This record gives sequence, C-alpha cells and structure tokens, in this order.
Amino acid sequence: MKIALLGYGKMGKVIEKIALERGHEIVLRKGRSDSYAGLEKADVAIDFSIPTSAVANISACFENNVPVISGTTGWLEEYDTMVALCKTKNGSFIYGSNFSLGVNIFFELNAYLAKMMANLKQYQVSMEEIHHTQKLDAPSGTAISLANGIIQNTDYTNWTLDEATASEIHIEAKRIENIPGTHSIFYDSSVDKIEIKHTAHTREGFALGAVVAAEWIIGKNGIFTMKDVLGLN
Repeated sequence: MKIALLGYGKMGKVIEKIALERGHEIVLRKGRSDSYAGLEKADVAIDFSIPTSAVANISACFENNVPVISGTTGWLEEYDTMVALCKTKNGSFIYGSNFSLGVNIFFELNAYLAKMMANLKQYQVSMEEIHHTQKLDAPSGTAISLANGIIQNTDYTNWTLDEATASEIHIEAKRIENIPGTHSIFYDSSVDKIEIKHTAHTREGFALGAVVAAEWIIGKNGIFTMKDVLGLN
C-alpha cells in the first residue's frame, strides 16, 4: 500500500515507522510548506497535521481521488463542508478524534456508563484531559468526543472549559510536557465518586490505529468512523 503522509511532525514520523514495519511504502511526506507532488500516486493518505492545514489537505485528497484518514483536531467547524465535498467527489473519508484502538473501546464504555447514570441525578459529571505542551487545541478532540457521548445519552446539553451549570459538563484541560494523552471521566456525588480513565503510554497506539484504518478503507467509498473499522456498529 502506498501512503501519503500529510503532516510530518512527531506523529507523522511514528506513523511512518509503523507503516514501514507493516510492509507499506511512503510516497509523500508533506510538512507545512511542501507541495502535494506525489499525492496522486498514493493509495491512501493519512493526515496528522495542524488545524489550519487540515481542510486543504483533505480537499487535496478528494480532488486527487485518494482516500483520506484524518486525525487532526481543531478544525471541525469545516467538517460538514468536507463531508459534502467527499460525497461530491465520491471519495472515501475517515475522521477520528483519536485513532487509538483502546480509546475507541473507551468511547463505547463511556457511552454505556452514561446510559446507566442518566437517571441518577445525584451525580454530577466532569472530565479531565492531559496532553503534551505542543498540542494546539483545548479541549482535545478526544475529550469533545467523550463529552458528546455523554450528552447523547443523558440530559446534559453542553460542555464547557469554564465553571459548569448543572446541565453542563466541565472539562479541565491540562498541558504537561511529554504526556501523550490521558482522559478521565468522573461521576461525583456527596457519598462517592465513579471514575473511568484511559492513559496513553506512547504515540504508537494512535499511529497503529491510523494505519489500520488506512488498510481498511482501501476499495471503499463513503464517510466512515473507527466504529466501522473495528466492527463496533
């Protein structure tokens, strides 16, 4: 499989390592200012860039009829536009706020716990996410996905980084050197606290999931998620 890497920072280099170990070939390594030369040769593209580059990267893939896996967060106000372009170009697209296989299982656990807690009004839910200091967006895309999983299954209506009302989920976003990603969800009452937590030890879990998604999407058309890749739907 020939892969275009759109974004060649720390994550791009880890993705490259894992892709090569799995027998794939890298045909494009695009930094912030590089051209898209070579994209047309790719069987699939993996975008782990920055928020201001994601839309251009994804659009270029659709224009070149290249399936694209995007793990860049912080650009989702343009997500519907990218979905519409994908459909217009009959393209293939997976966006994931987190491609770690463990985190995607954690997403399912989070939603299931939210359903169980929905009628227990004595508990107030809150969240904490911790990432390395190079992460540009806050809260993390993963934290937003987790919050949305709670909102979809309870009476909570929104998340906030500020002080929360009873109908809001407070997210505390911390940036600490050399932390790949930690997400905790708390249900707190006057008598006890329930906590679920996912801790990433390295970036390799995110990279492996992205490569697995790239392998899966070959030969498919449409908009998919990691739930499709992992057979969780």
